[in-house]
Amino acid sequence: MIRILLADDQLLVRAGFRALLDAQPDVTVAGEASDGAEAVRLARELVPDVVLMDIRMPVLDGLAATREITGDPGLAAVKVVVLTTFELDEYVFEAIRAGASGFLVKDTEPAELLRAVRAAEHGDALLSPGVTRRLIAEFAARSRPPAAAGTLDRLTEREREVMALVGMGLSNDEIARRLVVSPLTAKTHVSRTMVKLGARDRAQLVVLAYESGLVRPGWLD
Repeated sequence: MIRILLADDQLLVRAGFRALLDAQPDVTVAGEASDGAEAVRLARELVPDVVLMDIRMPVLDGLAATREITGDPGLAAVKVVVLTTFELDEYVFEAIRAGASGFLVKDTEPAELLRAVRAAEHGDALLSPGVTRRLIAEFAARSRPPAAAGTLDRLTEREREVMALVGMGLSNDEIARRLVVSPLTAKTHVSRTMVKLGARDRAQLVVLAYESGLVRPGWLD
């Protein structure tokens, strides 16, 4: 059973998500928060599998709440999925950098929401590669210059290659076809790369690929 914490200051939004999620046999809503501070408190109390986090909330906004949750060692297994009104919300990239596993537009199709929740719980990619590429390319272009690539020294040549493909939005199956290896081998390389770099999930690996300069905006055109 995937346990969800809903964090949104709009009661009707929470009610809509709850109705959809609770109707699934493998998903349950463990709690609801109407502001970021309450979201952090309930995350520590309930330790859900996934937090659906609105960005714009009173008391503590979703970005700050995401940082608190992802920065708490006791909540290392909790995945945060940011909810936003617009695809290219100015705070989304910062939320992913802060540790969020990805983002959803609030008017997304129900099936996509459910897919994203299940993907987050398993640590997989949350979005279609096209949306991920547009988001990351847009904000990576505005972010600080790439850091020194010294952090990549701990990776093997194959792991760097895999990380670059993850940064370009490829799924494990697509990486496997590109490198002519099995999907399980591709998944193993991705997992080892995440462990070596201390990335919480695939979304952070994408961010690190850009910030290290391994992948650059414009390569996705």
